[in-house]
Amino acid sequence: MFRKSNWEHLRIPFSYYLMPVYWFALASVPDVNTLNAVVVWLVLHLFLYPSSNGYNSYFDKDEKSIGGLKNPKKATIGLYYLSLVFFLIALGISLSIDIVFFWMVLTYGLVSMAYSHPSVRLKKYPYLSWLTAGFFQGAFTFWMCSVGITDSGLVWPIPRELWMAALLTSLLLLGSYPLTQIYQHEEDLKRGDLTLSIRLGIMGTFGFSAIWLLLGGLAFAGYFITIEKPWAVWPFLLAMLPVVSYFSIWFILADKDPENYVSHRMSMWMNKISATALNAFFIYLFWQSQTPSV
Repeated sequence: MFRKSNWEHLRIPFSYYLMPVYWFALASVPDVNTLNAVVVWLVLHLFLYPSSNGYNSYFDKDEKSIGGLKNPKKATIGLYYLSLVFFLIALGISLSIDIVFFWMVLTYGLVSMAYSHPSVRLKKYPYLSWLTAGFFQGAFTFWMCSVGITDSGLVWPIPRELWMAALLTSLLLLGSYPLTQIYQHEEDLKRGDLTLSIRLGIMGTFGFSAIWLLLGGLAFAGYFITIEKPWAVWPFLLAMLPVVSYFSIWFILADKDPENYVSHRMSMWMNKISATALNAFFIYLFWQSQTPSV
């Protein structure tokens, strides 16, 4: 369990790519409990996400590059137990915040297990896995963060601003999710996993993601206008500029030379650029939301 390779499969640095949802939630809720916010960050990014990564790696048995690992070592039974330990730690800490937050962490963990476990393996169903990943890594995680970082806990019905923001996170993830599969066609087909990217094909994946990312960008702009924060539109578009630029260049290169450019390296750079841009924007949005208006 304590072998170095098992810890590598947890891919803790990969949590950085999922962090924008947390920052967006932090910027959207009205009453932030600072201690809870720190604990929620720890639960998600140091324990829950790594647990999911390790569990999926154990059952996927990848031999080629995966998200966050260019050359993954062979997964052992120790990785399976280590991922469960991390999941139990996440659950234990979440109980200190709120019982609803605990149940949401539990639900997220169980769904992530169903994604790769052979008895269910949602991953082999192209559209179901796409919708599941988009919802649970997006809207569900946004609501989970919102419940955990506030003093008020779960509020029902969910305020309009929060459910709109939650759906926006899913829109972006629905657009980016197929791009994370684009270089894994050979590995996925070998296991019998018909992913959405395989179904769409290489160029179809780029086109599909472009449409969803465009819809997501327009929806974000409309959201900021709706909640009377039109000043946030231009900073958001500025943050998306490097993302769109890289995506466009990648698309052109992949169209001309798919063998060299439909790769783990190019996909990871897409993740790095988009996560950095969105993290920076949502931290800015949070900072602005904490600044008293004059």
